[in-house]
Parts: sequence; structure tokens; C-alpha cells
Amino acid sequence: MIPFNAFMRSLSWRGRRAVCCGGVLMWLGSAGSVVVQGQSSCTWFCAPDVKVEPQITLENLFSAARMEELQNGTVVAQTSQKREPVFELALVVGIPTAIPRVGFTFETIFGPFGEVGTHPFTGALAAEGGRSSLRDNSLEVEFELNLSLLEPEQVGGWVESHFDIVDKFSPGAHAAAGSVYTHKLNFELDTAVLLFHRLPEDNWLHHLEVEASLDYLATGLPRAGDIVGSLRYLDDASPWSLSLLAVVPLAPLMP
Repeated sequence: MIPFNAFMRSLSWRGRRAVCCGGVLMWLGSAGSVVVQGQSSCTWFCAPDVKVEPQITLENLFSAARMEELQNGTVVAQTSQKREPVFELALVVGIPTAIPRVGFTFETIFGPFGEVGTHPFTGALAAEGGRSSLRDNSLEVEFELNLSLLEPEQVGGWVESHFDIVDKFSPGAHAAAGSVYTHKLNFELDTAVLLFHRLPEDNWLHHLEVEASLDYLATGLPRAGDIVGSLRYLDDASPWSLSLLAVVPLAPLMP
């Protein structure tokens, strides 16, 4: 029999991740069946819900990096990351589990109003088409492990808060990225206010939330000295962002 550590070393990075994910799912399933035995119809994952989340994200919240603009290897200007609001729209599928305070979330995030100077797939310049910029309507996908910190029942129904460990699949952000889209490790602290919690539960507004999300992107960003396009980073890129969003239930309309 092959020792487990030798087996893991023989696998590629993707293979190791698949084994680890499979092990986690098996553990969640076995643990969930014990937690809710005789109390609930769901033993692994419970009925999912679908929400839409329009949001304003303030990127580069803290520690905006300084950058040098290069032309033929010569510094022609110095700039820094901008703290500017970005509108995004997320389609969210939440998957509760039978384990108290543990859940999963899949998100597809659409940013319709971004701008770029070069087409990411064709390499065409905006100026070649007589434009000042191209619309960067990019997509991102996130898979989250949600760990509840504060339940509405603990604070009279007003507030809930959770910490998320996120696999963020989004456009590569540094020169060493091995593909157009890359996986990144992200951490989120989300706190929601249930403005209409006093309404009856069969009222759609009862489930509407306003949420703030503080994000720390731990991997996949340019570091000091990296050159991305015509920019050389003098500091590590800022990993911090803050999102303000509305959580609007779609299915079921009355969770």
C-alpha cells in the first residue's frame, strides 16, 4: 500500500486540491448527519437560496501602492492606485448546511462599467478603434466557506455577521500569472442590517438586507518591484476593499 504522504506528493497541485476538497465534503456530510439526526430533513446540504446583490465597491481602501509609468524602460511619470467606487452586480447562491453556523456560497460578479486601454483577448488598443477606452465588463466567480459570527436571534433580529474564506477566480493581476484568470485567496468580514425585520416573515421586505463587506485579498496581487504592462510597482498592491450592498432575495422570495 502506498503511504498517504507519498500519494499526495505524487499528485499535481490540482489533484491535491481535489483530494482535500473531497475530504472536507465527506467530513461535512458525516458531521451534518450527526448534528441534525432526528431534527431536520437535510443531512448534508440544505435547500439553497438565490439572491441578487447590487453593490458599490471601494477598491484600494488602505495602503494604495505607488507606481512608476515606464516608456522603453525609462520612468516618465509616477502615479498611485486610485481609491474609486466601482459598481458591481452579483448573482448569489447560498447553500446552508446541517452544521450550525456553517454554510457555502457561490457568487458570479459582473462589473459592467470598468474601462481598459487594451482588449484582454485580442490585444487591440482602444486608440486603434478611435476610442479613449474599452468597456471592461469582466466576470468573477467566488466560492465561499461562510462561518457565522453573529446570528439575528442573538441581537433581536437586527444584525447578522459572518467571516468568509473565499476562493476568488478572477482576471490575473500580475506578470507572473500563468493564465488569464487565476485563483486567489480572499478573506471577508460581512455584517448585514435587517432593516425590516419587524415586518411579518411572509412579507418580502422582511428578508431584505443592507450589508457592508470588508475584503482582504491575500494572494494574486502585484508586489513591490513587479512590472505589469507599463507600470512598475514601488509598493505591494493594496489588498483591501470595502463593499456596500443590498441583499435582495429572488428564490424563494420568502425564505
